[in-house]
Amino acid sequence: MPKLTRREFIAISSLTTGFAIAVQPISAKVITTDQQGIVAGEIKIPVKDGTIPAYRARPTLGQDFPVVLVIQEIFGVHAYIQDVCRRLAKLGYLAIAPEMFYRQGDVSKLDGIDEIRKVVSQVPDAQVMADLDAAVAWAVKSSKGNPDKVAITGFCWGGRITWLYSAHNPKVKAGVAWYGRLVGESTALTPKHPVDIASSLQVPVLGLYGGKDTGIPLDTVDQMRSKLSGCSASSEIVVYPEAPHAFHADYRPSYRQTEAEDGWKRMLAWFSKNGVA
Repeated sequence: MPKLTRREFIAISSLTTGFAIAVQPISAKVITTDQQGIVAGEIKIPVKDGTIPAYRARPTLGQDFPVVLVIQEIFGVHAYIQDVCRRLAKLGYLAIAPEMFYRQGDVSKLDGIDEIRKVVSQVPDAQVMADLDAAVAWAVKSSKGNPDKVAITGFCWGGRITWLYSAHNPKVKAGVAWYGRLVGESTALTPKHPVDIASSLQVPVLGLYGGKDTGIPLDTVDQMRSKLSGCSASSEIVVYPEAPHAFHADYRPSYRQTEAEDGWKRMLAWFSKNGVA
């Protein structure tokens, strides 16, 4: 993962109550979505060993909503991730962002990037997969979600998880991974990475990457493309040549409005094309 500048880190480490980081706008392009016509806020998702917190947003009226799992960056389910959920809810989706590091630690209480990475490094992929299964089950049982219309999207750390969960749960209709790492060392907690599951992927995933992302080399993107060419699912990778890492994160200097808006349109079209709308 690319290192943050001091300015970026200060911006994301201002704390608020509860489990969300209060991101202080450092970009004039910060998007704030209101709650008119939607229900939004923190919920608890039952899991095997208790509950985990999550942010949920859906339309006020209706039922059988298409479900979108929204997977966080390493900084937790902060204001930006919550706003992404509200944006999707305004479009008719039930968007859920589970707090994926809840058992290992509350990253909103930490004041250093190294401390945050230490917490994140302790999160097993198996735990994440199980928690996302629980989130889908909760969506269907408790929030009027449609089990036949489930998608997933994630940013940075969550981009990697998007690829992995799409391989884990073949009932997912579509995935959209925003600049998630594709290769890595195999460990007990992270035994596989996207490149390892690409050739057997059955769920169509759209990958959105930056050509100037210093943390995700283009040769790894090419490696992933090559692996995807042999799988049955019709997956794609789009590279924005001038975009850095985190080009969708409107609260950071890395934000690139043109690429972010194009990626968002591509994401929505991908969901629609694959039956999640």
